[in-house]
Amino acid sequence: MSAPANPLRPLQREVALRIGLASKELRTVTSEKLITLLIQIMGEPITASKLNKLRAKKFREIGKDLFADIEQSRFETAFALLKGRGIKHLLHPKPDNQINDFCDGVGMILIACASNSGETIDADFSQCQRYLIYQVSAQSIRLIDIREPRNNIDRSEKLQSRAGLLKDCVLVYATSIGARAAAKVVSLGIHPVAIDVRADATQALSKVQDVLAKNSLPPWLAKAMGKPEQGVTNGCKYLQEETL
Repeated sequence: MSAPANPLRPLQREVALRIGLASKELRTVTSEKLITLLIQIMGEPITASKLNKLRAKKFREIGKDLFADIEQSRFETAFALLKGRGIKHLLHPKPDNQINDFCDGVGMILIACASNSGETIDADFSQCQRYLIYQVSAQSIRLIDIREPRNNIDRSEKLQSRAGLLKDCVLVYATSIGARAAAKVVSLGIHPVAIDVRADATQALSKVQDVLAKNSLPPWLAKAMGKPEQGVTNGCKYLQEETL
């Protein structure tokens, strides 16, 4: 006889969020009971793709004892949450900080950070929800814009479109970036910087501040800042963070 399914088995973050929100909407149905019902319907593991294929009629019929006292409108709202509708802002929250105005000045550069959550560099260049645009100088780091890539775009144009969003930037930080994507940004004069693990954006950019405070800038950065007298290069294909 096989061991019974464990309804408290660890879930993916998005799946756990969907179930938790649905349970909250249903009020009388706990997350544990909802997980047990979902395992009964779709087996383990419970995944976002399985939830996306779930049908309301089957869900209500098999869970009729749980939903007997749940009004239809509340059931429909909970089911929509299980399907992931309307939760993007919770999965990928935008920064809380106020966006600053662009401030023109000597020694300032724009840097993009690939982000899925808050002011964190935590995403691949080609998969991130948004790019946080910072204006950085030796004295300050200011968030001045948030740019979101288009979703309804042909795959062949995706990388060019994303790179084009950042054409006024000098650097783009990401947890990873593919060779084709790196080539696209480099062709626009943007230098990709890879970090091994997610990091607070302002902390990561403080390293750039240290470089900007030096009297002698790296040649590629001097060129990007419009100071060719300090050295000119043809750019780089790919930068690791430690090269800054």
